[in-house]
Amino acid sequence: MTYDRTKSITVGLIACSIYIALASSASAHFQMIIPDDDMVSQNESPTINLDVRFWHPLEGHGMDMVTPAKFGVLTSGKDLNLSDTLQPQKVEDHNGDKRDTFTAKYRLKKPGDHIFYIEPKPYWEPAEESFIVHYTKVVVNGFGMEAGWDEEIGQKAEIVPLTRPYGLWAGNVFQGIVKVNGEPVPFSEVEVEYYNRDGGVTPPADPMITQVIKADANGVFTYVMPWGGWWGFAALNEDENTMQHDGKDYPVELGAVLWVKTHERK
Repeated sequence: MTYDRTKSITVGLIACSIYIALASSASAHFQMIIPDDDMVSQNESPTINLDVRFWHPLEGHGMDMVTPAKFGVLTSGKDLNLSDTLQPQKVEDHNGDKRDTFTAKYRLKKPGDHIFYIEPKPYWEPAEESFIVHYTKVVVNGFGMEAGWDEEIGQKAEIVPLTRPYGLWAGNVFQGIVKVNGEPVPFSEVEVEYYNRDGGVTPPADPMITQVIKADANGVFTYVMPWGGWWGFAALNEDENTMQHDGKDYPVELGAVLWVKTHERK
């Protein structure tokens, strides 16, 4: 049999391209909870709409999401289960594919901060050969009473804000502390990505899609959000437990995700 060097190189390049594409597409999953308002004033409607999806926020590529294990809100010291409010919907991503997502409505009844959170069911990622569980939250201020934004949900993985996570200008510094099982995680890696809702941001190179920072020895990270919009922070750590897929044990990526909005000066 004759060795065809050109064919071998071509096959190798194709395989390499596929691997790179898979690695790139798997590198920036973000569980998302995006409300249509982060600060509800007295003269505004008290009802907010929440968009719940599993997405690549800047590139606009979507993954199908199943009904989460839990969806709720913590406000005034009360933890309310909102799972029954989730409504499934199909959303077209930037590739033109229809993806399974959810929406929810919630009527703010009292002043104070409302921490909406989600615990998704584990997502099997074949490209990474691992499961992904992103414990996610977002804070909505109700009627100007600033109380409760730094409360902990008690999720297995959680970002606790050290900066008030609303009322922020573009260019403000944001700080948070990464915790797993209630304890700070030194030098945790944190991915940061902008929600490119209207597709107006075109990154000049792949490393510009997802910003990567690390927490310090106390689990505290710092980031300056350069322009207005929604910013996702995902602190990634490996769970001490594994999960099975097709009878084999695989690692579990624990993501502590927090969404923060910044506003441009008018």
